[in-house]
Amino acid sequence: MQRVTILGSTGSIGKQALDVVRMHPDLFSLQGLSAHSSEEAFRVQLKAEHPRRAVFSRPMEKPWYGVKLRFGQEALCELASDPDTDVVVLAISGIAALTPLLAALRAGKRVAIANKESLVCGGDLVKKALEAGEGELLPVDSEQSALFQCLQNGRREEAEKLILTASGGPFFRRPREELRDITPEQALKHPTWSMGRKISLDSATLMNKGLEVMEAARLFDFPGEQIEVLIHPQSLVHSMVAYRDGTVMANLSVADMRLPIQYAMTWPERMPSPAEPLRLWERPELTFFKPDMDRFPALRMAYECLRAGGGCPVVYNGANERAAELFFAGALGFLEIEESVSFALDRFRNRPMRDLEDILAADGEARRLVDEFQKTRRSK
Repeated sequence: MQRVTILGSTGSIGKQALDVVRMHPDLFSLQGLSAHSSEEAFRVQLKAEHPRRAVFSRPMEKPWYGVKLRFGQEALCELASDPDTDVVVLAISGIAALTPLLAALRAGKRVAIANKESLVCGGDLVKKALEAGEGELLPVDSEQSALFQCLQNGRREEAEKLILTASGGPFFRRPREELRDITPEQALKHPTWSMGRKISLDSATLMNKGLEVMEAARLFDFPGEQIEVLIHPQSLVHSMVAYRDGTVMANLSVADMRLPIQYAMTWPERMPSPAEPLRLWERPELTFFKPDMDRFPALRMAYECLRAGGGCPVVYNGANERAAELFFAGALGFLEIEESVSFALDRFRNRPMRDLEDILAADGEARRLVDEFQKTRRSK
C-alpha cells in the first residue's frame, strides 16, 4: 500500500491523479492534498476524500470536514516531505513547484512530476536534492513518460536521439499573419487534450514544447542537439527514441493523462487503467511534420536557451508565465507572448544559477522585463 500526497489537487492533473487513487484502493491510500486558489473545489475534495493532512495557500474559513488543514508555503513543504507519505504527485503549475519539489526529493520521496518549469529553472538544484535524499523522480507529462518508457528498451549510450511529438496546437495550419488577433477563448481550444488554461495556451504558442525540450535535457541528460521535435496532429504517438542501430521505439496510447500518471505511481509495475484501449484500425493515418522555427519562434528560443544555460531557461519560463497572465488579462496580444519573451531574453545579462535565490531573482527580472515590454508596446 503506497501512501499518496497530491500537490495541486484541484487542477486537471491533480483531479486525474485522484481518479487513479480511487481506482486502486488496494494499491494506494490518500495521505494529503494541497491547492492554491480554487477554494470551493478544494472544500469539495476535503469533504469527499478525507485526506489525513491538507494545505491551502491562504487561510480559509471552516468547515474543514475533520481534516488537519494548514496554510502557506512552509506547510506545503512540510506536506511534501511528510514521513507518512511514499509518493508525491507534483501537479502544481509554474515555478512555484520548485520549493516543494526540493523538499520532497530531499526527504527521499518518489515524486511523480507533472511540472516542467521546476526542472527547467532548477535542474541542478533538483539533481542535488535527488542525490541527497536518494528519492525517485518519474515524469508524468505524456511526452516525458513516453521517453522514459522507450529508453528502457536499450542502454543510454545506444540512444542517438530523443523525439518529442507535438500536436501543433489549434493554429498549426493557420498562416502566422492571422494569429495576431487570437483571443484567449480560441487559444484554449486544444485539438486533442483537455488541460488547464496555462498549458493549453503554451501548446498554442509551442512554448510548452520548448519547455519540454529543456525538461527532457534535464531528466535524461541529453544535449539539445540530440532532442528533436515533430508535429504529430493525431497525438497518438507521445514520443520516440531513435537508437544507433536504426530502430525507433515509439510509445502510443489514447490521449488520457491517467495512463502516465498511473505509470509514474506504479513503476516498474503496469496495472489495469481506466483508459480506453488504442484501436489503431479505427484511427486516421499518423502524420508527422518538422516544425518551422520561423513559424514557431518559441521553439527556436528554447534551443538557444538550452545552449546558453545559466539563467536563460529561467528567464524563458518566467517571461512566458508573466506574458500568459497579461494575455489572459487582455493586456498582450497572442503573438506578443513570443515577442515579450524574446525582449526579456535579449535584455537579460546571463549568469550562473548557484542557488534558489539566484533562480528567483532571474525569474523576477524576467517578469519585470515583460511588464516593461507591455508598457512600451501600449505607449506606441
